[in-house]
Amino acid sequence: MTLVWSSLAVERLHEIAQYIFQDNEETAVQWLDAVLEQVAQLIDFPQIGRVVPETNREDIRELLYKNYRIIYWLDGEVVNLLTIRHGKQILPLEDLKPHQTDR
Repeated sequence: MTLVWSSLAVERLHEIAQYIFQDNEETAVQWLDAVLEQVAQLIDFPQIGRVVPETNREDIRELLYKNYRIIYWLDGEVVNLLTIRHGKQILPLEDLKPHQTDR
């Protein structure tokens, strides 16, 4: 499998890491490393995440890490990371548009 990050997913990753960094640098680095480890698992195990409840589509899935949802779209042999959201945030359906990935 190939892993592709959307510009939105990269932006969210940086925003969240910066927010945590303001509070605690070490925690931010640990969080970032852990998220990247979670995402790396998708290369070998793309079905590991659950179906995103808002869509009920088998090809749009999410990994849950602590309070965050790592949302991705399966497109054949490509795992497209779409966004990362806090679990308490409403998930805008625009965030799930597959065309937002950068190949």
